[in-house]
Amino acid sequence: MKRVYLDNAATTPLDPAVIAEMTNVMQNYFGNPSAIHALGREVRTLVEKARKNVAGLLNASPSEIFFTSGGTEADNTAIRCGIAAYGIKHAITSKIEHHAVEHTLNMMLKDGQIDKLSFVNVDQKGNVDYEHLEELLKSNDRSFVSLMHANNELGTLTNMEKVGDICEKYDAIYHADTVQTMGHYVHDVRKLKAHFLVCAAHKLHGPKGVGFLFVNSNIKIPPMIYGGAQERNMRGGTENVYGIVGLAKALEIAYNEMQAHQTHIQGLKDYLKEQLIAEIPGIAFNGETEAGKSLYTVLNVSFPEMDMADMLLFNLDINGICASGGSACSSGSNIGSHVLNGIHADPNRPSVRFSFSKYTTKEELDYLMEKVKMVVKQNALA
Repeated sequence: MKRVYLDNAATTPLDPAVIAEMTNVMQNYFGNPSAIHALGREVRTLVEKARKNVAGLLNASPSEIFFTSGGTEADNTAIRCGIAAYGIKHAITSKIEHHAVEHTLNMMLKDGQIDKLSFVNVDQKGNVDYEHLEELLKSNDRSFVSLMHANNELGTLTNMEKVGDICEKYDAIYHADTVQTMGHYVHDVRKLKAHFLVCAAHKLHGPKGVGFLFVNSNIKIPPMIYGGAQERNMRGGTENVYGIVGLAKALEIAYNEMQAHQTHIQGLKDYLKEQLIAEIPGIAFNGETEAGKSLYTVLNVSFPEMDMADMLLFNLDINGICASGGSACSSGSNIGSHVLNGIHADPNRPSVRFSFSKYTTKEELDYLMEKVKMVVKQNALA
């Protein structure tokens, strides 16, 4: 059966050049980077070269880059350690953040590590209300702000420069969850005014199980994981050398080819949107879809009501379409997507997130449309 992979916001296939880079290290460099002998030193050199390369792409200092096991660990470290380091008792986020942020802050509130958790308003497309953010900062003591650059389900973009300016005005600490956008947009940390940025390599054709946390040099935080002196005493545990090398290579490729990939993928997204509007009566979209307002790799589609709506993803899957999705909750027994609930999406309409990569082709989208039309017709309400 033909398989069309349209779930790149969940994970991306490894770039062959990344595989080659990692394989070379696996085959030829096995020393522990903490060892002081020659085999250890040569592996330490690989780790530090990767750190320097990542830092250079972000216009950061190598001392501001800390390798982690991925985006969730990076988010947790930024939030938990950033709040603890400065004794902050008030945090601000939104109700459509990734669970790595939402669950962490709710846990800290429950455990008394913060006294108050505020949620900035978002509109029905997932756009942050910047005036409300300023009101929340103005009416509270020094705050910790955690907002994602692009929503992982909707694709709606938040203006990081604007958030950074507002946070600077009120001396707030700003954590930008950039997991979905790292490697897809240029992030110049000297211009963004963010204290923390995060990365998960597998979102940009790198390996799973590795990422990094950028910590602005103007703040200092304690470790979250204690143990050895790795990552300059900031994260105990032997480094994932193969993963780190793969991450740096994937980010290098992403930056070098970014403009071409943006043009290619945006074109595919626009094409699919046009085809859906033309072929599926009553089709709609969750979140922003316009270029400049939406992450170009994500299109969240709100399908019309249909029989067996909860089987839509399964029916696409058995027809060779790999995507993800959900629906807003319609009852207490069905939790649904907290993001779609957060924007008050119609609970009777099934939603599917199609997400694209540099490997996605127009021919694959034509195949998708063929199967979508078939499934929608088969399940149309009588």
